Formats: sequence, C-alpha cells, structure tokens
Amino acid sequence: MKLHTFKTGGVHPAENKIAAGKPIVTLPLPEEVVLPVAQHIGAPAKPIVKKGDKVKRGDRVAEAGGFVSAHIHTPISGTVVKVDVARTPQGMPVEAIYIKSDEDDRKADAEAIEAARTPLRSEAEVAALDAKAIIEMVKEAGIVGLGGATFPTHVKLSPPPGSKADLVIINAVECEPCLSCDDMLMRENAADIVKGVRLLMKAAGVDRGVIAIENNKPEAIAAMTEAVAQVGGLEVMAMKVKYPQGGEKQLIEAVTGKEVPSGALPIATGAIVQNVATAYAVYRAVYHGEPVLDRVLTLHDGKEGKNLRVAIGTILADIVDTDDYEKIILGGPMMGRTASTLVTPMIKGTSGILLDKKYAHRRPMDPCIRCGACVTACPMGLEPFLLSTLSRLKEYDEAENEKIANCIECGSCSYACPASRPILDFIRVGKGKVMAAMRARAAAAKS
Repeated sequence: MKLHTFKTGGVHPAENKIAAGKPIVTLPLPEEVVLPVAQHIGAPAKPIVKKGDKVKRGDRVAEAGGFVSAHIHTPISGTVVKVDVARTPQGMPVEAIYIKSDEDDRKADAEAIEAARTPLRSEAEVAALDAKAIIEMVKEAGIVGLGGATFPTHVKLSPPPGSKADLVIINAVECEPCLSCDDMLMRENAADIVKGVRLLMKAAGVDRGVIAIENNKPEAIAAMTEAVAQVGGLEVMAMKVKYPQGGEKQLIEAVTGKEVPSGALPIATGAIVQNVATAYAVYRAVYHGEPVLDRVLTLHDGKEGKNLRVAIGTILADIVDTDDYEKIILGGPMMGRTASTLVTPMIKGTSGILLDKKYAHRRPMDPCIRCGACVTACPMGLEPFLLSTLSRLKEYDEAENEKIANCIECGSCSYACPASRPILDFIRVGKGKVMAAMRARAAAAKS
C-alpha cells in the first residue's frame, strides 16, 4: 500500500496514544454550562438571551457576529443565570452565557436526546437538498472546524469569487500524539461520517472526496474503507505517519501534490479541507437537525486514556477525575496550549485534555549551536531560529519579510531543537505582532 505524505520537513514524536481502542463514553449532561461567545475563529457571537430567560436544549443563545463567525447553542435546557465574564483556560476574560438546569429541565433533556436518535429527515429528503440549503443548515448549526482550528464551516464551503473547488479532503489524520478521539469516532460512526462527507461534497459542488487517515489507525482505515465501498467518487487514502501530517497545507500537498502558494488560501489548489469530526457534525445537523451541542475529546492522564463525548460548556474540572497532575495542556503535546486552571469551560475546539506528567516539564535550555535541526524539521520551509531571534529582538518588520506569517505553529522546530530552545514561543509572539500590523494596514487601505 502506497503511503502518502508531504515533502518538506516534519518530525516523528512518540505517539503515546493510550486511549486508542477505548470506546467513546458519553458523560451525563452537566447541571450548569458556561458558553463563551468566542469559540471559533472570527468575530465573537452576540448573546441573544438575558438573565432569567428560559431556554431548551438546542436553542440558539448567541448569533454569529459576522460572516466569519458561528452561532452558539445550549446543550441543556434551563434558565439563563447571567451573561457575564468567564475566564479562558489561559485566564483571559471572555463574555459568556451561564445556564443552569433544574430537575424538570433534565428530564426534558433526557427525552430530547432519546427523540434525537431518530433522523429528522429521510434519505429522500436529504437527497433533495441543494448546496445552498446544506450550507445554510451548516451555518444554522454553528458548525466549525472540530479538529481544533474552529474556522466556521459555512465560510469554507463558500469560497471567494473566482475560486472553484474540485476536491474535498477529510482530515482524519490525527497526527498529534496522545489524541485518539477522531480515531474512535471513525471506528464507531463510519457510515454516518461518510454521509456527512457526501453532504460536504455536494455543498462544495465537487465529485471527488478523499478521507486521509494515518497508517497507525488500521481499524479506522478498515471501517472507513468498508463504509465508502459503495460510494462513488469517495476514497480512503492511507498516509505515512509523520507530524504535522494533519496541517492543512501539508495534507493538501500529500493528497494532491500541489503546494498552497505563500499568502494564498488553500482553495487556490482547488481543495477544501474539513476535519472528520466536522463531517460527522454535518451529518447530525442535516439528518437529525442537531446543532453542535457536544464533541468527542481525549482525556490523557498518562495512566489510562479515555475518549469522552462531552457537552459544550462543561467545566473542565467536572471532566477530570484526578488531581494527580503537574500541568494542564488542552489539545495535544505539540500544538496544545497550557491552561492555568480547570475551572473553565470546554469549547467546540477542545480536542483533548492532557495531564500526563511526561509533558509537564521542558528540558533544560542550552545555547543555540547553529545545527539547523529546526530548519530541517520545518514543514513550511522557514528558518525558525532566525524568526525566533527576530521576534525576541522585536525586529518585526524583518520577521515579516522572512515570512513569519507562513508559520503554522506546529512546534516541529522546538521539538527538533537539541538545545531545547523555546523557538515557537518567540515565533508566536512575533507572528501575533506581524499579523496585527498586516490587519491594520489592510483596514487602513479599505478606509
């Protein structure tokens, strides 16, 4: 079997997927949820409820704040306690909606969950939907990229004028160490995921779809291959195990052989990339009329992993059943962000909670030895040591000239560095400054 991959850079971190093969367990609905209005790339959603309002499971409680934005829905019935400030995992303030349920609400929710097991639309009704109708349903459901990027899905399905898609790529690579939520989602819901992929293809107006899965997930490959066997225009493609294989630009190159030009959108190659969990959410939205109310994540504590289906807005501390940890990382160890507290809500982009002490401490930092390991590892062909230095020295104009905006923040440079330099940390700071300056110039040019 030919294994596909990208050409430039990449690393091979230890997989450590201890939750692989463990069935998805659905946690009971919490009695209270906290729903931040900023759970996606783009403008924050705007609350449309106020203190004292009664809401039902699935109700929209915040509407998209612009085209690049997404609606927020409540996973529980209850009463709006307040619309107030919550804290992100990093301690930053964000507007959020607090909802609390009572016994009657919880009974109603149990009945609603049972009723939702039956599809709202028949196969014939779904087949009659056109692309515009599907995109509208995706938008109404508040679906975003559930691989962690959280880019609003309806925006990706609406490329700018002059752009035309000819392929939908489903990112089922899950190359981050420790995470296995996508793997188990495919093993348990292959047929439904394929229906979601077909909907994405129809919405994008394409006849070809590729489901890309790294070769370390043979069970998922087998399940998805069986599910697409009778579906025309759709194939499963096995990928070489290499990080960051799931990077959008790297995946497009691996599947199509085309490179996304610097500064261009992925649609420039004719490809639209969607995460496999997003495809499943599209299936739920169209067939069952269900918005994004929960998601599957991996809980990895270094001892026993779990794959859990958790309601959006659940406090992280209510998910974790141990206090034997030294550091909290949300996501995987390569691209995940350190959290300062577990007293914060999970959101649509929360793919993992990592508590493994193995990842709690950095190696001692030594001086840069100019070995070039970070350059070799960079999948974007950049010079990370230079970008890091320019950022540290606040030479942001020069950092922009050296294409710091092209950095995908995968962490391959820091991983490969034998001196344990915090390369990505400085690059992130510099990239943030450069991107802000670029946005300001673009805004000034329009005014």
